Amino acid sequence: MGIEIKGFLRCGADDAEIVRAALNDHIRLSREESGCELFEIEETEPGVFSIHERFVDQAAFETHTQRTRASDWWAKTGHIPRDIEIVS
Repeated sequence: MGIEIKGFLRCGADDAEIVRAALNDHIRLSREESGCELFEIEETEPGVFSIHERFVDQAAFETHTQRTRASDWWAKTGHIPRDIEIVS
């Protein structure tokens, strides 16, 4: 069964610049992962980034999470609060 995640990353001006600078690489690497069906993050208003991800199964999602936690993306943005929900 697939795993779908939706939510938001909300940050101040300084953190928004960090996110913008690191975002393209994070998206590219995530989309290249085996089991990633959908990976979209877009800035919908200043400092608010809409997140929509889908993975083929729990194992693919866990692999993504592990890779992300060890990445440059997480080192730069891990402190930013996320409002994320698993919807399926």
